[in-house]
Amino acid sequence: MKRSVRVILLDQAKEEFEKLNKIVGQQKARGRESSEEITLLKSIKNKINLLKENPFYGDNVPKRLIPKEYDVPNLWRVELSHFWRMLYTIRGNQVEIICFILNIFDHKTYSKKFGYK
Repeated sequence: MKRSVRVILLDQAKEEFEKLNKIVGQQKARGRESSEEITLLKSIKNKINLLKENPFYGDNVPKRLIPKEYDVPNLWRVELSHFWRMLYTIRGNQVEIICFILNIFDHKTYSKKFGYK
């Protein structure tokens, strides 16, 4: 029996997704067919669908590199368009797997969060 997979956006990720969705809605209402925001939103939606098919799709962040502020047993990274990143953790039981998306941010913010220069 295959376990069902849910994807839930939390806190910052949810805010960023909703903000992006609003911007794209405004752009499309003005007849805009292509923009960085439209491409990024499509990328996020595409990756969420991939996670529903395979929760282990992303790159596993080694435990020693997980920032302490996350306080999660595992952390996964997905690359998005325009060098953005999406971070998520996986929880599960006998019935389902849940991917909690923690952050969606640009490469500069991602690098700062992980202490890269």
